[in-house]
Amino acid sequence: MAKHTAASDNDLFRAEMAADGVKPIEHAPRASLARPKPRPIAQQRERDEASVPQELLKDTSGWDDDIDTGDLISFLRSGLPGDILRKLKRGHWAVQATLDLHGLTTSMARSELAKFLAFARHGGARCVRIVHGKGIRSANGVPLLRNKVRLSLSQREEVLAFCDAPPADGGGGAVIALLRSS
Repeated sequence: MAKHTAASDNDLFRAEMAADGVKPIEHAPRASLARPKPRPIAQQRERDEASVPQELLKDTSGWDDDIDTGDLISFLRSGLPGDILRKLKRGHWAVQATLDLHGLTTSMARSELAKFLAFARHGGARCVRIVHGKGIRSANGVPLLRNKVRLSLSQREEVLAFCDAPPADGGGGAVIALLRSS
């Protein structure tokens, strides 16, 4: 009998509230037992990300036109005597400025190299060192910066000659360049 009274008390309570204009709150189910669907796999994004290393090797900025991935160890501007390159390799000129390109993207490195050469030349530096690294951590083991820096230096009129740095100064991971006097 107590159950019947409690149910009728609830019914009376709801009837009184409804008479005063109170409406019951509708509840959404509190617990969803269905497992959430997994997020869709962005297949195009995965393909794009997988192709990034290949795109880096195909830089179309013009900085690596006709790039030779072989080892370009030294360069001497045509018409200059060969003893300039020999003196550069033997350390005849003291390095007056250094640029470190580690950790830069190819576009950032190109910009920094241009600024550095302009700064060095206007500052009167004749011999500079550019550290580009050996490309050990590059995609596919190709030393992108090494090749691009060397190609860029060979195309700049202010660069008379360049060669690998001595082992104590970076070896194949750096280049020593002789600039035209300003």
